[in-house]
Amino acid sequence: MFNSGYADLAREQAKHTIRVFAGDLPVVTPSGSCAAMVKVEYPHLFEHDPEWRERSEQLAARTFEFSDLLVNHLKVVDVGAKFKGKGAYHFACHLRMLQQSTEVETLVQNVEGATLVPLRHQDQCCGFGGSFAIRYPQISGNMVDDKMACILASGADAVVSTDAGCLMNIGGRLHREGHQVEVLHIAELLERR
Repeated sequence: MFNSGYADLAREQAKHTIRVFAGDLPVVTPSGSCAAMVKVEYPHLFEHDPEWRERSEQLAARTFEFSDLLVNHLKVVDVGAKFKGKGAYHFACHLRMLQQSTEVETLVQNVEGATLVPLRHQDQCCGFGGSFAIRYPQISGNMVDDKMACILASGADAVVSTDAGCLMNIGGRLHREGHQVEVLHIAELLERR
């Protein structure tokens, strides 16, 4: 709703989320875009509503993207994961809004047997962007084709990222084109033994 310009509907959804996650416990999301919405955009949505802005800032302060929580807050970089092969890392766009940069790479480098291979245009958008892919299918298709070409050129056995939308978009294109590159969320890679 927010990305499509429906600010009033986005505010209502934000209020619902703030109510559901009321309390003091940390909120961990496996998606950089979801974390960015809560941490960065919710306070903007309520800039003219002091009560809800304060509530949104409280939730934002205890909301974490998964790799950020592990690396920057818990100081955990090795969870005992094992993966035999080469992995490329797609840097999801919304991690920029969270000021994250190397968290996923740090985690992959500590997976026993995994070799992190360079990915050309690592931080270039895959073309998903939520409703962007629906509103601009040709542009989105060209962007994911470019991302797929970079992944294939890297020689990676798997591509790892932090955002389900990116992973579905990239994985869908790889699958439709008949490529056997595994597509993994960082949490899926870290559960490998």
